[in-house]
Amino acid sequence: MRAGILDRLIKVQRQSATEDDWGVPVSGWVEVATVWASVKHASGLETVKSGVNVSVVKASIRIRRRTDVTAGMRVLCEGKVYDIRAVLEDVSDRVYTDLVCELGANNG
Repeated sequence: MRAGILDRLIKVQRQSATEDDWGVPVSGWVEVATVWASVKHASGLETVKSGVNVSVVKASIRIRRRTDVTAGMRVLCEGKVYDIRAVLEDVSDRVYTDLVCELGANNG
């Protein structure tokens, strides 16, 4: 894979549960990796969530091959939060990993 194709620096995060000083469970996001990626927006649509119109953008994010990224994690790119819906491995060449993501209407 040519390095020039991966032109955006992203952060991959996973949700982590910890406890505060009082022992109350607190949910937060922990960084898994900072990597270079190619981000392509495939489509967009408008939907209603909790009675509010929300834009949802489908995106494909390609990174160098990693085995520690899973669905349910999120990607931060240029101030935007993408939810990872699926992880597609390059099974033939083992060069890259594609992340099927959504922007908007997310949990981030």
